[in-house]
Amino acid sequence: ALFSFYPIVNAFRLSFLSNYKEATGTHEGFTLYGNFLSVLKDDSFIVPAGHTGSSAMINTVVIVIFTVPVSIAITLLIAVLLNSIKPLQNLFQTIFFLPYVTNSLAVGLVFAYMFRTDGGLINTMLESFGVEGGAWVSNGATYAKSMFVLVLFEVWNGLAFKILVFMSAIQGIDKQYYQAAQIDATPRFKQFRRITVPLISPTILYVVITSVIGSFKTYSSVIAIFGNTGQPAGVNFNLKTIVFYIYDLMESNISRAAAASVILFILILGLTLIQMQISKKRVHY
Repeated sequence: ALFSFYPIVNAFRLSFLSNYKEATGTHEGFTLYGNFLSVLKDDSFIVPAGHTGSSAMINTVVIVIFTVPVSIAITLLIAVLLNSIKPLQNLFQTIFFLPYVTNSLAVGLVFAYMFRTDGGLINTMLESFGVEGGAWVSNGATYAKSMFVLVLFEVWNGLAFKILVFMSAIQGIDKQYYQAAQIDATPRFKQFRRITVPLISPTILYVVITSVIGSFKTYSSVIAIFGNTGQPAGVNFNLKTIVFYIYDLMESNISRAAAASVILFILILGLTLIQMQISKKRVHY
């Protein structure tokens, strides 16, 4: 009640107050949709037609579009492979679980160091193949290359939890289904498509929903890789996400920050409901 429901209710309350001052608890009146319009008209939140450049909404949507399907495909593949490896299975599970207990800010700094222009591990590897890597997270970097680094980090950072969930679901499948398939000489891929995927479809739905929500809440990885500005040095774009935008607003206008958080809440809720509706035809319980 204190740490979950009250903040949600309070965010809705603050979004209807005009220019609320947290220090004094005062405001300049009430507004029904003024704060919401201010957020939606802000170029740094959502780019209108005819405007070029990155925005919090565009950056977040790009992250969601690329990280969710890629991370789920990779983690499901790894979980299936780990389940089929009996020797040293616990060791491999521990190795893949390590990112989950590693500080994301620290790992983000490592990624920034790996992708630096001079002496970075990635550029050094590319140069050994005769490829010029160029700038990724610093002066001269392009939006696509900087976003690639961020997406790669988000995918890697989310592997551990998804692998653990998929492993638990796969190990819970009754072995008699696979035994019957082996008797019929069913190929491994067909077993995966006709047995594994349908029987763990509720888990896949759960991972999809939590992955979408997690991607929409991306913040610390941007800070870790690109700093407090969310912008690579010497470029004219930034990688700020919606949550980053909300944190920035909290310093200047907490009412608009609350409105932005409500918009994010509604957006995530809407996408979750759509996924739940689609799942009625795809998920087998």
